[in-house]
Amino acid sequence: MTRTHIQLPDRLYQRAKTFAAQRELSLAEVTRRGLELFLDRYPSHEPPQGAWRLPCIDAGGIQIPLEALRGIAADEESGRSLAGQ
Repeated sequence: MTRTHIQLPDRLYQRAKTFAAQRELSLAEVTRRGLELFLDRYPSHEPPQGAWRLPCIDAGGIQIPLEALRGIAADEESGRSLAGQ
């Protein structure tokens, strides 16, 4: 294990000491766990290179012409209008 020296703002130090005492942990253990949590949350892998591309979704091969979709939408809209009267 490596020893290190860090500087903390007074308020952060007091909060960390209180947190550790309430859980019967050392400040070193709280610091180690905090760093592990932080590094797991923000992994250091490099972002993928290249241009972003819109993902393609396989819809199962169902193909409906645009005019048919417009007709379905119009029928649905008129059905809602009649139901609201």
